[in-house]
Amino acid sequence: MSSSDSKCPVHSDTAADSQTLQPAKGTANPTAASCPVDHGELNPLNLMPNLPQTRSANQKTTLSTERELSSIPRSTHGAPKDSSDDDQNVWEYPSPQQFYNALERKGMGVEEDEIDVMVQIHNFLNEGAWEQVLKWEGLQKNKCEMIKLTRLQGRPHDLSPKARILSWFNGGVRPFDRHDWYVDRCGTQVRYVIDYYEAPAEGDNPVFNLDVRPALDSFDSLVSRFKMLFNKD
Repeated sequence: MSSSDSKCPVHSDTAADSQTLQPAKGTANPTAASCPVDHGELNPLNLMPNLPQTRSANQKTTLSTERELSSIPRSTHGAPKDSSDDDQNVWEYPSPQQFYNALERKGMGVEEDEIDVMVQIHNFLNEGAWEQVLKWEGLQKNKCEMIKLTRLQGRPHDLSPKARILSWFNGGVRPFDRHDWYVDRCGTQVRYVIDYYEAPAEGDNPVFNLDVRPALDSFDSLVSRFKMLFNKD
């Protein structure tokens, strides 16, 4: 994949349950492609992606190894505790170096000076997706006081049923990426599906749409879908 199409954002204006996201002004608008960070490869000790912090052999510049903490609470339910984890209770985003190494591993060439912007967009979209998850969880009759994200799985090649149906009516437009997020609802696991679409940029600023909804794995999720149809917020 060339450097022009190796980004990890999310754009478009299709889905009914979607949220439109726009990073701060001045952020470059990269071309959409599936996320290079394979969220399916997780360390079972801390549920974090196994991404090296070492410099790549072909790398020309020094990239930061600092990792930004998200606002997303992290559940370790069912996984052994990593003693070096320092009791961290939120998810930690990949560093620019890890992000670059993930791109290199997948053969997705990219300019090194674009990595910082790509990481910012990646983190921005995850924060937006979590906000949508919380809105869905707010529809629950018996609300859980602390929703946590247990794990996430990238599924860029698996088209969700909703995305497939929508593509029949919008000129064949399909999401360029998909994630399944597994949420801990006070001991109950709930799967969320997130479809990522590309939307036209507004000037030099990228715009993204995320279609976030609970997977129809349970009756509660079906009820939540029905409630959201009449939700005015």
